[in-house]
Amino acid sequence: MKLDSSFVGTPLKEYRATVDWRATMNYAAAIDDENPLYFDDEGGKAVIAPPMFAVALTWPISERIWEFIEDESFPTDIIKTQVHYTEHLAFHRPVRPGDELTIKGRVAAILPHRAGTVTVIRFDALDRDGQPVFTEHIGAMMRGVECVGEGRGGKDIPLVPSPGDDAPARWERVIRIDRMRPFVYDGCTNIRFPIHTSVAFARMVGLPDIILQGTATLAYAARELADREAGGDSRTIKELSCRFTGMVVPPGDIRVRLTARRDRGGGVDLFFEVHGDGGRVLSNGYARVAG
Repeated sequence: MKLDSSFVGTPLKEYRATVDWRATMNYAAAIDDENPLYFDDEGGKAVIAPPMFAVALTWPISERIWEFIEDESFPTDIIKTQVHYTEHLAFHRPVRPGDELTIKGRVAAILPHRAGTVTVIRFDALDRDGQPVFTEHIGAMMRGVECVGEGRGGKDIPLVPSPGDDAPARWERVIRIDRMRPFVYDGCTNIRFPIHTSVAFARMVGLPDIILQGTATLAYAARELADREAGGDSRTIKELSCRFTGMVVPPGDIRVRLTARRDRGGGVDLFFEVHGDGGRVLSNGYARVAG
């Protein structure tokens, strides 16, 4: 199978989503995030969504991406080879219940990789006034797919700072992932794929068992970063990104590690990774916290 890099720039059909408080609270509940910013509406206070709720808003597009690609010549049969490879989110303001969002997408990059081809989709979420709410770049590894051409779009995807030399963890938080967690995350977020909830399907595609959703692993890391490095104020997290490098098979533990912290330009760059029982499951973790 092949994918021509000339598809870079191909637009996706627009998607509209209305955010309600039940969805935002359920997302926070799915990862046991008790931050009052997400739940405390006493006295008329407005709640907000956790940062990673953004991926639940774009999932209906990612889940059926072939229906949104506005080019009938795009080889949609290669989509079945893809796995979630990278994630980058830029937050322009928090998502709030009551938001009516228009999500626009396009193929941002198609790049050759030794394991196949990496395809990056860019999503821009805009509010009813046309103002940006968040921007997501989601990367998919298409294993065994040949990239036709030298690749395009690499210069247009976000770059994050380097953490520099390896450094010992500044802190580590061990989080227990129980057997039911993929089911809870599925039910609370509507991010559905059977490798997370069907043992039969997971084993049919060569996995040892059901696995935790990668976005759940990143959401746990974001929870810890907000609590420990942003004083609980997730509104100050402006960027969040990572590369998914391994599986979390529940039950088991994950360990969120902050590996470096650097002051820069009035804010803070945070570098992190997540380890599971079998090794590193999330690498190149980066978050930008505003000062």
